[in-house]
Amino acid sequence: MKTLNILLSFALFWASSALALTPEEIQKKLEALKIPVEEVRGSQVPGMYEVVVNGSQSLFITEDGTHLLTGDLFSIGDQGFVNETEARRSAWRKKIMDEQDPAKMVVFAPPKDKVKATISVFTDIDCGFCRKLHQDIHKLNDMGIAVRYLAYPRAGLKSHSYEKFVSAWCADDPREALTEAKAGKEPKPRTCPNPVASQYELGEEVGVTGTPAIVFEDGTLEMGYRGAEFLAHEVGVLN
Repeated sequence: MKTLNILLSFALFWASSALALTPEEIQKKLEALKIPVEEVRGSQVPGMYEVVVNGSQSLFITEDGTHLLTGDLFSIGDQGFVNETEARRSAWRKKIMDEQDPAKMVVFAPPKDKVKATISVFTDIDCGFCRKLHQDIHKLNDMGIAVRYLAYPRAGLKSHSYEKFVSAWCADDPREALTEAKAGKEPKPRTCPNPVASQYELGEEVGVTGTPAIVFEDGTLEMGYRGAEFLAHEVGVLN
């Protein structure tokens, strides 16, 4: 998610005040700056509110509305540093991903009674590391890991990559077509009602900035290639 360019306008908006504002007052003032606020809520830092923007981005603002911080909030405890913002973001992302229909994805999975874990992968046909991950599909399935592919053509919705995705999704056998496309074979041009554009937009919403982007069942998002054994450890299949 691109960082909002709001700090300069924010600095000019409020005069200094020693009075604490309510979450509703904070939200009203931020919305006057054209900031798409979803929620203003208490934070773990005394004297500061957390402002949720576009679901996956958080800002922090003093209760008097005079100072604002961007970035993630970390707590420090016996376990070291804990990214509290990412923990909330992951919970939100899990909710969003749980609402998606697997029937609209291209799924490579072992038999149902053999599935131990599931990962959702935003993938790009022309991405080298996406192709490398796809080479691990059989190994992942053999370890009990189901892989659900969602389309994320990095070049955008007017690109040839997008057209190849549509052709693969509309093929008689999307799994085979996607596998062949990732091996470098040009898909036979096809069109049909498809989820490619909506999945791309979903990727933007949940914070995808590159591919492959792996979303785990708890909503955690990791960008980049991960080997089969690494993923198996991540999902608890291997100890």
